[in-house]
Amino acid sequence: MGATAVLRCEVLRASGAVQWVKDGLLLGSQRNLPGFPRYSMVGNPKRGQFHLQIERARLEDDAPYKCQVGQSESSLAIVSTTAWIDVQIPPSASYMEADMAEPWVAGKMYTVTCFAPDAKPPPEIGLYKDGVELTGAESFTTSGSKDKLLNTRAEVTVMALSSDNGRQLRCQTRGPALARPLETAVTMRVYFPPQPPVIEGLAREEVKAGRILRLVCVSQGGNPLPTLHWTKNGEVLSTSWEEDMEARRSSSALSLQVAPEDNEMVLCCESVNLVSPSALSVTRKITVLFEPTEVTVLGSFTAIEGKALTLSCYTTSSNPPVEIRWWLGSRQLNATVVTVAEGDNGGMTTMSNMTHRVSREENGLPLTCEAFNKGTRFSRSHTRNLNVYYPPLKVWLDGPPQHVPLRSGTTVRLVCFSSGGNPTGTLTWLKNGRPVSNALRQVAFERGVSRELVLVLTASDNMAAYRCDAENEVEEVISAETNLTVHFPALNVKIVAKQKELRRGQNLTLKCLSGSSNPEANISWSLGSHRLAPVEQAARRAAFGGVSVQSSLHLPLTSRNHNQRVVCQAYSPALAEGVNTFYRLNVLYPPEFGPGQPERVQVREDGAATIPALVSANPEGISCVWLRGRQRLVKEKAPRYAWSEDLSLEIRNVTRRDAGVYTVQCSNEEGVNLASVALDVQYAPSVKPEKDPVLVNLGETADLICVADANPVTFGMFSWMRHGEGEAAGGEETQEEESGLLTIHNVTRAHAGRYQCTANNGIAPPASADVQLVVHFKPELQKGPQWRKVASKGDGTGNAEVVCQAEGIPRLHFSWAKNGVPMDFVNPRYEEHTVREGSVHTSTVLVVNVSTALDNAVFTCTARNSLGEESLDVQLVSTSRPDPPSSFHRLGVTHHSVTLKWIPGFDGGLRQRFRIRYRRLRSDSFLYVDVSPPGATDFTVTGLSPSTTYNLSVNALNAMGESDYADNNAVLTLTTEDLPEPEGVPSDGDSGSQRSRKGGKLDEKKSEEAGSSRSTVRSSNRYESGEKINAAAQRTLLVDSGSETESHVYESYARESCHYYYPSVDYRPPLYTLPEETAAHRVEAPGPVYEDVGDFGRRVYQDVRGSSLLPLPPASEDPLPRQRADAGVHPYVQWPRDCSGLPRPLWQPREARVLQPATVRPGNPESAGRCSTPPSDLATQRGQAAAVRHCETRGNVERELHLLTSSHKHKDNRK
Repeated sequence: MGATAVLRCEVLRASGAVQWVKDGLLLGSQRNLPGFPRYSMVGNPKRGQFHLQIERARLEDDAPYKCQVGQSESSLAIVSTTAWIDVQIPPSASYMEADMAEPWVAGKMYTVTCFAPDAKPPPEIGLYKDGVELTGAESFTTSGSKDKLLNTRAEVTVMALSSDNGRQLRCQTRGPALARPLETAVTMRVYFPPQPPVIEGLAREEVKAGRILRLVCVSQGGNPLPTLHWTKNGEVLSTSWEEDMEARRSSSALSLQVAPEDNEMVLCCESVNLVSPSALSVTRKITVLFEPTEVTVLGSFTAIEGKALTLSCYTTSSNPPVEIRWWLGSRQLNATVVTVAEGDNGGMTTMSNMTHRVSREENGLPLTCEAFNKGTRFSRSHTRNLNVYYPPLKVWLDGPPQHVPLRSGTTVRLVCFSSGGNPTGTLTWLKNGRPVSNALRQVAFERGVSRELVLVLTASDNMAAYRCDAENEVEEVISAETNLTVHFPALNVKIVAKQKELRRGQNLTLKCLSGSSNPEANISWSLGSHRLAPVEQAARRAAFGGVSVQSSLHLPLTSRNHNQRVVCQAYSPALAEGVNTFYRLNVLYPPEFGPGQPERVQVREDGAATIPALVSANPEGISCVWLRGRQRLVKEKAPRYAWSEDLSLEIRNVTRRDAGVYTVQCSNEEGVNLASVALDVQYAPSVKPEKDPVLVNLGETADLICVADANPVTFGMFSWMRHGEGEAAGGEETQEEESGLLTIHNVTRAHAGRYQCTANNGIAPPASADVQLVVHFKPELQKGPQWRKVASKGDGTGNAEVVCQAEGIPRLHFSWAKNGVPMDFVNPRYEEHTVREGSVHTSTVLVVNVSTALDNAVFTCTARNSLGEESLDVQLVSTSRPDPPSSFHRLGVTHHSVTLKWIPGFDGGLRQRFRIRYRRLRSDSFLYVDVSPPGATDFTVTGLSPSTTYNLSVNALNAMGESDYADNNAVLTLTTEDLPEPEGVPSDGDSGSQRSRKGGKLDEKKSEEAGSSRSTVRSSNRYESGEKINAAAQRTLLVDSGSETESHVYESYARESCHYYYPSVDYRPPLYTLPEETAAHRVEAPGPVYEDVGDFGRRVYQDVRGSSLLPLPPASEDPLPRQRADAGVHPYVQWPRDCSGLPRPLWQPREARVLQPATVRPGNPESAGRCSTPPSDLATQRGQAAAVRHCETRGNVERELHLLTSSHKHKDNRK
């Protein structure tokens, strides 16, 4: 094929026309053979040469040819013998077919077929395995796609061997039309079971508690490589493992910190792969040597000199049991009774009772109970000091002088000192013989104790007696006492009125009484901004050693005084401070119309008119009647009239006949008044549709007409809008006098809906009317992938619904056929019902007790109406894995995220979910994230690096498996945006503190807008590709990499304390030689780190309960891109600072569990916080230790926590 062929023909003395015949068809006598561009006659005609030349030979040229000479006057016609052109065609392709969708299993037989289609003549096919030809192959020939072409196929049956894994099956096609043989090959994947596992790293089966066992379980061979998991006492301990593809083995490292409760535990490692007949396992039993966790001494360490002291020492369970020894100072005491009993975790508890008579010389000596474990060579002790009592010697006070006056509200500090005594005396403050509850805590100094009482002076402190009592267990009380002089303003002010009812024109008499004050207060009166002249009266003695004064006032009343306040003030010149009260005037007066009462009101016809009555009166129970002329308006006779709560007259549906003068007459208990208002009525338009609804077929012209009743009728008064779109209707708008016309040509379905016609002649309000446009169209069925298949188990126990949905107007009617046979639904196993919602019609066929043999068929749904019909085939199949999604594309890209969307395929009859796979360009590792919620068809992948190219794919999963990736395994490639640089962001060379300060402003602003702040946790997961794990995908992380990973755990502790001294501006006597000592406290609180390992990877989270814990930021810069569990937070974060200079939390969680670690970039401190005493109790939590730093501040406790994180990898071909 494609070569040039020449058929030779020589005629001696040709007298007639010479031409060629192809398969009975005359080609013509001209040498260029018109109509046959590839044919021509060549040679020298003078020599009688009429050779037929065929260029670029094709299959159609394969035919018999003859050369003939036509009859002439001198000779008869002659015809040559037949010449054949045999066109040889090579196969169009060579390909193999074998059941290799799933790997082969060793020992099973498989059929391999090789095809060589459309060849002439048929080629020879050979099948080879690693260069060795397979015997037993059979060849078959069938007709090709064109006449004269043949298809050749060869089949051979192959038994899969474990040694075949990775070897090639090759098909070789040879034939005369081929310049060289065609070859195609497939690589065999064969599954076979692994060898039994072994445990490495366990030298002996006795282990001390607290030791970290690092064991490795190794299983050799197998394809796929086996999965490994550890169990402890039958419970799953770890399901993570690593695969060494080069060495063909799986290994699982177990790091286990041995605890006492692990005594006699059984560790087991199991190995299994997809073709293992059963799991292979190896077990080890561990004996744990552990010491007691607690040594407790029961009894009092305080005694009176010469009396016996009895104590008991108790230890918790240990293995082996401990020996108890008592020590007083450096002298060992004899124990009386020792008791040993069974304890927890297979250990033993020990108790020792000791009795000793104490003396004064032993006061303060340490008394120790020591527990020694011979097995672990461990010693634990409990030590406390002895204490001996004697009474205090002296008590004295330090405070302000007794006769110096102090202002109320001043802060005064009284300090009580006591020296001597053991224990030191307990100090109690009393006021006028009653204990004071708000005294500060007692403070000890070198020779005694002190207790401070901080007072904010009030009137009750004037001349009050403050006493301090000192006592201890000797029960002898020693006291000291002082008195204070306090100046205070009036305690209260009260106004009393003689009249009960106040009326316009009367004179009001008020009396103002002030409460006790020291010194005497002055009384003044005011009404608004006006000061009034009072009548003063004599003062008298009052409570707390003060005096009380009173004053009278006379005031004439008007209506303007109603609701005004008369203010009385008791002012103390010595304190420059006053106390106020007021008396609100309730003045009774008849109705009065305000200055804003209108004389004329305008309204438009068909609207509502409101004629106000701006009237006030007291009492406010006003009764008003409205008159039109002399006729009184009554609701029963005129239903269009209404009276509002503010006494205004409302006229509904006003007409021109309602114009005129209206009079309102109002009265209350105090009198009567009236006012008149003229009503001016204007004429507004009204409008109605000429026809509603308007029916039109698809593609025709629709005319929508509305008619207005308006005066005047103005040009352009009509406008058309379409409901729901807020824009012009889109048709041609015209006006004919009082009619508005909207013409829509070539109507489509999109034109259907409600249209609003509005008439506006310049007098508000415009009038509107709606016209419904209904477009008739033939049925249109839903034909997406999810509509073409329905799945069911087919075991005869479940039902299936075959659903067909179509749109169409007028009403649709459905008919069904099964495998082309119409269904009449007489069979009770088939039920059909139709639901209509607007133009959408849904027909559902319920198949009861679905059977694969009976019901797996093609159901044809046909929807029809008067305009046409449409059909759809729906296939009922068995449940299967889902079809791949399609149309995978992006919706948006930022510098750290990308939003994706796709169209779901058929779900296989089960609930399906979606998973996104992505990686950096040229990276060996894939990252996977499960779409949440599971049914969503769009998702935002966060935690990406700026200015980075990524490859992304998506597939579907259900309970039976997962689909191929979307769009025939296509890959979506995109690049994230550059990192936005906020104004003033420092360069790379700037310090971290500068970046932190600038980032902090952004973070604080976001925190204020959100109403809350978030705490983040740093997670470090590093791979050889240098790629960070997406924090949003941490819970379902699958790393597809051919190289080993490195797992690093970073642990950071921060322990600091601080102390600040705060001077006071209030009075505080110096302590001289008795300084107050404060100590900084340091508290550590462990918090457990959990590793939750499942089929989809490893999750690390921190459990925090009952305390406000903050993740401790890293001390060094991390060059890797930052990942956050919550997107949208600026990467440069400024944390508020505590006194240590480290960030403190913006919020205090009651209880939090951090599931997705993230990172935060710290800055340098800008300010220090204040310190206070630490809490008395911090929650202790079991698990791995994390560091907690506690810093004292006044009224503020800061805690910070650094979570430990780790990373592990998994393969896509895991179980």
